[in-house]
Amino acid sequence: MAETQIEWTDATWNPVAGCTIVSAGCTNCYAMEMARRLDAMKIEKYAGLTRKSGQRVVWKGIVREDREALKIPLKWKRPRKIFVNSMSDLFHEGVEVDFISEVWEIMRQTPHHHYQILTKRPERMSELLSEGSFEILPNVWLGTSVENADAAGRIDALRRVPAAIRFISFEPLIGSVGDVDLRGIHWAIVGGESGRSARPIREAWIDEIYEQCQESETAFFFKQWGTWGKDNKRRSKKANGRIYRDRVWDEMPSAASSI
Repeated sequence: MAETQIEWTDATWNPVAGCTIVSAGCTNCYAMEMARRLDAMKIEKYAGLTRKSGQRVVWKGIVREDREALKIPLKWKRPRKIFVNSMSDLFHEGVEVDFISEVWEIMRQTPHHHYQILTKRPERMSELLSEGSFEILPNVWLGTSVENADAAGRIDALRRVPAAIRFISFEPLIGSVGDVDLRGIHWAIVGGESGRSARPIREAWIDEIYEQCQESETAFFFKQWGTWGKDNKRRSKKANGRIYRDRVWDEMPSAASSI
């Protein structure tokens, strides 16, 4: 587990490493480059997970379960919001159901933490959790990523997931998501892409999500403009900042009020 600069969480926990590109939102995934760096540092967990493809680093499709990492949250006494698998996807088809069960047991044993699980595979998440083998834990938030209208179907799959908190990460927002149904969705994170290959974000795309959050009473969190500002000028992520509609939006679902 590590402290993090991700604005909507406190720490990351990676019992799984490695992934597979599944949609346009994965193209510039920071985790691919990070895995390459960790491999170069001879950290065995990340060895051989990526390859070069032209000028880019991409996943090979290998996933690696790390049972030693399972124990880490047990050592943290102060309550934290914990992003689960920032370097992978817990519901990747390569992750065994038994291992997901072990992750679930750790989260059950640590109710003082709130765990945020984000997947691009909500169909598998819904299938596994709807079978009744996994307890609905009040400290576990389940979410999916939606980068544009092509990925909006994930929202319907997420809504079928039995969960205390359901959330959507509209990041990197690389296109309009259109008219989406946010019923049963408790939290929305919106953000632009950062990095040298970042794709632009448009204020109108944020507006349509914000307005739909207002209609559905979904908490709205604006993470960043990223590399491209609202004036469509390229700057550093820090320079473009987090101001949207003249303020910072750090809304959280009600379950976060105790943290």
